[in-house]
Amino acid sequence: MKDMMEYKGYHGSVHYDEGDRIFFGKVVFIRALVSYEASDAKKFRKSFEDAVDDYICQCEKEGADPERPFKGSFNVRIKPELHRKAALMADKKGISLNKFMAETLEKATK
Repeated sequence: MKDMMEYKGYHGSVHYDEGDRIFFGKVVFIRALVSYEASDAKKFRKSFEDAVDDYICQCEKEGADPERPFKGSFNVRIKPELHRKAALMADKKGISLNKFMAETLEKATK
């Protein structure tokens, strides 16, 4: 992915501030704010990994499960007419709307 790093299933953004000459980012696809920064690319990668490890460790200390991105469930807002068409197509195929949407997304993301 462009402008993205991955570590232990977590994804982090990559940004650069020319004025401060610093790389910065945050873990994305979770609600918790987990941020990191560094002055060069090698240290930046390490800062990201340390931030993820610290987040997981802090959750363990608090007795909480770390939030995981991509749980397999999400809400999509669409126009009622598209909802109707999708539901009718799923019914025509004899499958649930969830299964129809999963198959459609699978095809679209290949």
